[in-house]
Amino acid sequence: MSMILEVGTKNYADDLLSIKKALSHMESLVGGYNGYVLSEPSSKFGWTFFKLAFKPNLQNGIEEKFSDMLAKYRSSDQPHKFAEFMTDYFISKGCDVKIKISG
Repeated sequence: MSMILEVGTKNYADDLLSIKKALSHMESLVGGYNGYVLSEPSSKFGWTFFKLAFKPNLQNGIEEKFSDMLAKYRSSDQPHKFAEFMTDYFISKGCDVKIKISG
């Protein structure tokens, strides 16, 4: 099953570009090309929200390549560890986003 994250940002245009660049870099690292889908954005209360769906090839590549880093997160299950890892990854790439698991 593919992971779907809900992303919230206050600066959609800039963060979207940064997220796409970060995901492109991640795809290069793990060899998982065309590995995600973005939904249409919706806005409320000054925030813009959209869904980021990972295809299995990219998600599995991230989980395998960064398994040691994922293991260090304190969350109880793998989906939450993955979401925390992606949050930290995006922040390290200059995106000021909030991420939660969708569903």
